[in-house]
Amino acid sequence: MLNKVIVFPTDTVYGIGASIYDKESISKIYEIKGRDFNKPIAVLCSSIKQMEEFAVVTDDARKIGEAFWPGGLTLILKTNEKYFNFSGEKTIGVRIPNHKLALTLISEYGPLKTTSINKSGEEPLNDYEIIKNVYGNVIDDIYENNEKISRISSTVIDLTNNLNIIRLGDITIEMINEVLKK
Repeated sequence: MLNKVIVFPTDTVYGIGASIYDKESISKIYEIKGRDFNKPIAVLCSSIKQMEEFAVVTDDARKIGEAFWPGGLTLILKTNEKYFNFSGEKTIGVRIPNHKLALTLISEYGPLKTTSINKSGEEPLNDYEIIKNVYGNVIDDIYENNEKISRISSTVIDLTNNLNIIRLGDITIEMINEVLKK
């Protein structure tokens, strides 16, 4: 398990992350960002199988995930009993990024609670040197990007009670509905 806070590139923006099982490091992310503790942080995974460690992956979630992951899609799912007992969280956002380095880190360290690197309410930072200058003294590791970042936030879909679009990115409701019809 990762017992530190890291900054790394994803396919959308640079993220700041920690193991989903490291409450101390997750708390540090909230403090670094100035983020409201009631605002949840999504989890980046390397596979649907990895998600099943902590989330209930329904048939619809699996269909949608298999169609659009890895990529800019976040699904909000119910947590399983084991993770709920650990975290107190009833729901959790999950995503598989389309970025080699991010997937390597997630495969090595396990699922990572990850959010954009920036102060809450500000634009995400995507410049390695700026990130290093601003956050280098408060995080444990920063990984440099060598791949393209889209800078478009992921589409967010809540599947905990029917299908509810929270935020649209590159993946549209029409694309989702087409997948669910199959």
